[in-house]
Amino acid sequence: MALFDLPVDELREYRSASAEPADFDAFWSKTLQEAREHGLGARFELVDTHLTTVKVYDVTFAGYGGHPVKGWLTLPAHVDAPLPLVVEFVGYGGGRGLPHEHLLWASTGRAHFVMDTRGQGSAWGGGGGTADPVGGAPAYPGFMTRGLDAPENYYYRRVFTDAVRAVEAARSHPLADASRTAVIGTSQGGGIAIAVGGLVPDLAAVAPDVPFLCDFPRAAMLTDRHPYREIGLFLKTHRGRGEEALRTLSYFDGVHFAARGRAPALFSTALQDQTCPPSTVFAAFNAWAQEDKAIEVYDFNDHEGGGPYQEAVKLRWLRSYA
Repeated sequence: MALFDLPVDELREYRSASAEPADFDAFWSKTLQEAREHGLGARFELVDTHLTTVKVYDVTFAGYGGHPVKGWLTLPAHVDAPLPLVVEFVGYGGGRGLPHEHLLWASTGRAHFVMDTRGQGSAWGGGGGTADPVGGAPAYPGFMTRGLDAPENYYYRRVFTDAVRAVEAARSHPLADASRTAVIGTSQGGGIAIAVGGLVPDLAAVAPDVPFLCDFPRAAMLTDRHPYREIGLFLKTHRGRGEEALRTLSYFDGVHFAARGRAPALFSTALQDQTCPPSTVFAAFNAWAQEDKAIEVYDFNDHEGGGPYQEAVKLRWLRSYA
């Protein structure tokens, strides 16, 4: 696959044309305030996984609308003092999977929480168990156009709210050190991590890999790959609704959350990634407000990005923060 996006020198200077809504902060403040009117109700139930080096808890907490959201909390087996906390969000179509799929971060002596993404968990991995009970207007199959008619109805309003509440739920466990909380994720998970980085002001670190959900105006026109292609296919049928769609998406654009990112950040991108094009990743990285930031660039990779090599980079990098 040949390079298809901007040259690296231009990527480092690129800025998104995504227009930030004037009421962006008010919209999200109101959304989170409404969510917090429901008690968090975090429940941690120890499960028998036949794993001897970790303890795993089946977690349920109240997300958007008070809806129950699932997760796994994994801790090293023998701990009696609070640990640094890593909260992870998963890629498009996946769910929290099975406990033994998530052993890396607990193996470093940290608490690890992985959130189930509502309505997903049926495309790959070990599955998910969180419903999305909210309906919506007609949409193209997938999640990208669900509720695209208005920001209040859009699917990712619910997901990003769930994610903020997931951080709150994980922090509520007595063996999690809330002051040393990092959020991470790959692809969709990276996009969610960026959103959380903009909505939760006291994180220790944010590490999004090949993040999705960034620079919607460019992504929707640049790549033919799903999931961004869902937007174009919706608009192919619903002619003349492009401006309306971009207005809704602007409330969920990683570029605008990045402008509010206060924590140190480590991004990664791949120059041959046609799923989450590098210019869209750099758009969020370049907008990230905290000066303590870095980006790993993988020249010859597609959407797999750095894979295990990037995991090794994160393991070294995170030692300085959480």
